[in-house]
Amino acid sequence: MAVIKIPTNFNIDLEFEVPEFFRRILALFIDTILLIIYYKISVALLTSIAGTMNTRSEENWMNLHWASLFIILGPIFFYHIAMEILLNGQSLGKKIMKLRVVNENGGKAGISQLFIRWMLRDIWFLLLLLMGLGKIYTGENTQAIILVLSVIGFFITDIILVVASKKGQRLGDLLARTILIRTQTKGDIEDTVFIEVADSYVPSFPQIMQLSDRDINSIKNILDTARRKGDYHMAETAAAKIKAHLKIESGMPAFDFLDLLLKDYNFLSTN
Repeated sequence: MAVIKIPTNFNIDLEFEVPEFFRRILALFIDTILLIIYYKISVALLTSIAGTMNTRSEENWMNLHWASLFIILGPIFFYHIAMEILLNGQSLGKKIMKLRVVNENGGKAGISQLFIRWMLRDIWFLLLLLMGLGKIYTGENTQAIILVLSVIGFFITDIILVVASKKGQRLGDLLARTILIRTQTKGDIEDTVFIEVADSYVPSFPQIMQLSDRDINSIKNILDTARRKGDYHMAETAAAKIKAHLKIESGMPAFDFLDLLLKDYNFLSTN
């Protein structure tokens, strides 16, 4: 399994596992099966509802037609962007296969990044493929050939990029500056940097707010990685650099110090 190293502002490289190609395919297959199941159930329900309604009038028929399109196609088209926003970079298929979309710094992917990635998803190009095949039946062969060849070219490009690139990035990932990683073990990494902090909490190091969001994400990832690997030296190195940068004097153990910094950040950023 390929491993990529992402440098942080603390001169510590974070390691992430790039998932095998078959894991990506299986995740996509699971998501596709779920969407097919949704499609069949929604069509059956709407057909049943239509049977009980008066659809003889043109107005009723049009209302049912547009409502059906929205109910059936809406969730299918917006499934991936909605799931990845709600589940922090995961669809249900990715969650089952233990995959997650993160930004190139190893932190949480932003909504704009997930949106760019979604705009170059396969489902849009499958729609173009269907349109191209439809034009064959209407005799518009030139346009059909252009659409079909464009879709085939897109899929081939994506497969080549995923297999050949070091970070396993498809075109949507390259433009969105995201990567797909394999999560290590079930529930061993918190989804975000946010931690539950009591209202009565008193921060110890308000200097933490001098750091950028990227720095906070790096601290969280370094802490998770060091704790998972039992690497005290990594945590100590990060703690020393932070203390020097923020001019903090503390004799706390490195893990406790980094934990406290994240708690301080969570309290100060929400109050």
